[in-house]
Amino acid sequence: MIVILVIITSLVILFFIVFQKRKNKLLLDKIKQQQAFDAELSNAQTEIQEQTLKNIGWELHDNVGQMLAAASMQMNILKTMIGDDIKENFSEAASTVKESLKEVRMLSRSLNNEVILNIGFEQSIENELNRLKKMKFSTAKLLVKGEIIPFENKKHEIIVFRILQEFFSNTVKYSEAKNLIVKLDYSNDYLNIIASDDGKGFDMDSVKKGSGLLNMKSRAELINTTYHLTSKVGEGTKLELKYPFNNKTEFS
Repeated sequence: MIVILVIITSLVILFFIVFQKRKNKLLLDKIKQQQAFDAELSNAQTEIQEQTLKNIGWELHDNVGQMLAAASMQMNILKTMIGDDIKENFSEAASTVKESLKEVRMLSRSLNNEVILNIGFEQSIENELNRLKKMKFSTAKLLVKGEIIPFENKKHEIIVFRILQEFFSNTVKYSEAKNLIVKLDYSNDYLNIIASDDGKGFDMDSVKKGSGLLNMKSRAELINTTYHLTSKVGEGTKLELKYPFNNKTEFS
């Protein structure tokens, strides 16, 4: 009887161990499937967003840009037909249309990922800061430290640039900042990025997490980049990104 009880007990224990291992394996498989699904969903959303931005860029360049260019030409023609008494005011209006055309063209380029890849990461940031300086800021500058290392994965380059664009957009809309600074620090293993403004800041604990903040974080996670956003009321906002150059994260 004792032998039988020992055998039965051993079988029960063995069955429990096998069952527990199988249960754990199923749970791990489910977690991996969920992670793969979440990653695929993020990839799809990113691709859709990029295509949408590209389409908007084309529309701005081809339609709005052409209309503004035509308006500028017509105003230059009309300028020769008006009297000197209203020529000064007319010149100001013509200048406004001309500047608007430049702004639309710069904006269309910043929305098209093919243009960004063509002119390069640093120049794209420089162009964006120059555009924002004309719109909003007293100072908007880029500082680069170390020897520049190009991105091996060009999709990662676009995503990092879009994160910075989102930060710039939030700064323009909410911060009331006068100065905006972006620092790129290249080392052998990492690209450290710090973007900061001197605006009114916000309370990190109470602020509603809008789509802009969520987009920045999810994009960073998608390419295995460390993301850290800090802000204090009255002390501005700072975004820190740490992108690893040995980053092998892939997505379709």
